[in-house]
Order: sequence, then structure tokens, then C-alpha cells
Amino acid sequence: MSQIIRIGMDTSKHIFQLHGVDASEQVVLRKRLSRKAMLEFFAKLAPTVIVIEACGAAHYLARELGRLGHTVKLIAPQLVKPYVPRNKNDGRDAEGLCEAASRPRMRYVPVKTAEQQAALMLLGVREQLVMRRTQLSNTIRGYAAEFGLTEAKGLDKLSAFLAAIERDERVPALARELFVTLARQYDQVQVELKAIEAKLVAWHRADALSRRLAQIPGIGPVTAAALVMKAPDPHAFRSGRLFAAWLGLTPKDHSTAGKTRLGKITRAGDERLRQLLVVGATAVVKQATGKHRRGSRWLLDLLERKTPKQAAVALANKTARIAWKLMTTGEDYDSARLDARADVLGAA
Repeated sequence: MSQIIRIGMDTSKHIFQLHGVDASEQVVLRKRLSRKAMLEFFAKLAPTVIVIEACGAAHYLARELGRLGHTVKLIAPQLVKPYVPRNKNDGRDAEGLCEAASRPRMRYVPVKTAEQQAALMLLGVREQLVMRRTQLSNTIRGYAAEFGLTEAKGLDKLSAFLAAIERDERVPALARELFVTLARQYDQVQVELKAIEAKLVAWHRADALSRRLAQIPGIGPVTAAALVMKAPDPHAFRSGRLFAAWLGLTPKDHSTAGKTRLGKITRAGDERLRQLLVVGATAVVKQATGKHRRGSRWLLDLLERKTPKQAAVALANKTARIAWKLMTTGEDYDSARLDARADVLGAA
């Protein structure tokens, strides 16, 4: 067999399809292996480049194969799709991965360490608990409305509302027992959520970059930690605008025949990161549109021309560019200087 220079590997829980080529890009390997046989095969194989589609389990496989001396590259699924032939199957997926990695301008996903994945798990568990809390809150309010009981919005009002339901004689005894069950689940979620948030805040305080990012208006501990955990190497982006584009905060380009047509934001990149930045920017915009109109001159001028929602997205874009600057230079946030240079950073 010729020397294999690159192998594309399509992964699943139990079956792994391999597609390898030699230096002349000729196919020299097509093999279907179980998980155990796959690791044994690569343990005996001379060091080579292995290409895997980026997913949660791919980072573990990349670390294991890296220990065997191989170079593992992860490619985002959307970048592999154009290279997969028609009539998709495992073999063609592996072939598409191998072909995509041959392109000189292909972009790769950095392999995460076990510690980085644990930190990301912290964010994920918190998000799931917040969703569960919202679900229970809505369930309690929905059932209470069936008995003619309503309360104003807000998690801070739910405890008093549950106490009122328990005392209300109009609610049947069986329903009151079920409300107690829902209240017990809600309290448990609250306890677990506070414990997770305490761990997240401790992680944030222990990380110097996360603390510096939290100095930016609209970025709190959760968003700062998410930027550090989820964003790729900031030095891989030539400018802050490219970083904002990776987050999906730049307009879609539909230009043709010399005519520039820009649409809505692309919504590319990490959805959760983009959401956190927009929510934080919305809070800043709310202060700027309030009675005291607190905000930068740039934001106040923008709000005279655009709706608050459009201004929030524009501010999220600007915040992402400032965050990129702090991540690449190691500087602290300086509102007077960085806010004035935000547009320059975007065009750099």
C-alpha cells in the first residue's frame, strides 16, 4: 500500500468509515471499522493526517488519535457539504471530508481539551436549568389561570403566587397538591441553578481575560465566560469585523452587477454567543432610551435614526469588535478610546 497522507473519517457511535489518499491524491484506503478496531488500526498506522467532521464527540476522538501520533483536523459540517458527492452514504461522507481537507484555504475547528469541554458543559447545564425553570413557571401560571388565578410577570412574584394558590379555597384539594409538587420541583431547580451559577462566577473570576471582557458595557460574567470558552483563537481573524461576521452579526450580502444590496444579519457562527451579545446590547439600549438617556454619543445618535431593536443589533456588532480588540491585545476596556475606534476596527 502507498504511503497514506490523509484520511477522511466519517464517525458514528459504533461504525467508522475511512477514506484515505496518497501523495498523488489517489484512493488507497476504503475501510469500515468498529470503534475498537478503529483505534487498533490507527495505533499500528504510521502518523498521518486524519480529518473528522466537527461535533461534540469529535474532540475526544481528536485527543485520542493525537496521542497515537496522528495530526487530527476538525472541519465544520457546512464546509464539508459542498465536497460530498450525490447519493449520500458513510463512504461518500468520508470521501468528502478527505477532499475538503485538500483545499489550501480550508478553515478548521481547534481541538478542545477536556478542561475546555467541562467549562462548556457548565454553560450548557446552566442553559438547560434556566429553560426548565421557565417551563415550570409557565406551567404553574397556565394551570392557575384555569382556576381564575393570575399574577404579574416576574420570577420574583412566583413564590407569593404559589402561597396564595395554596390558601385559595376555590382551588380543589387535588389541584393544590399538584401545585405543591410543581413548587417543589421549581425550588429544586432554583437551588441547582444557584449552585451552577456560583461555579460559573468562580470560573469567571479566576480567568483574567473573562474579567477584562466583563468591563465592556453589555457584557456580564455569563457572556464574558461564553466568549472565552466558545470563541476560537481571536488571532485567526484579521479584524474585529471578521470576528463579528463569524458571530453572524454582519448583514447578508446580495450584491450583483455592481449594485450593493445588504440584508438582515447572517446568523452564522454560534447562536448562543450571538444571543447573549444582543440581549446585553438590548439592556444598554434600554438605558439609553430611558428617562435619563444614559449611553454613548454614538448610540444616542443611532437611536434617532433606527429602531431600538436595530440599534441593539448594531451595538452587539460593535461590542463584538471591541471584545476582539481586547482579546488580541490584552488591553483593558477604555470607553473613551475603544468606542471612538470601533468603526476603525471594523474596517481594519
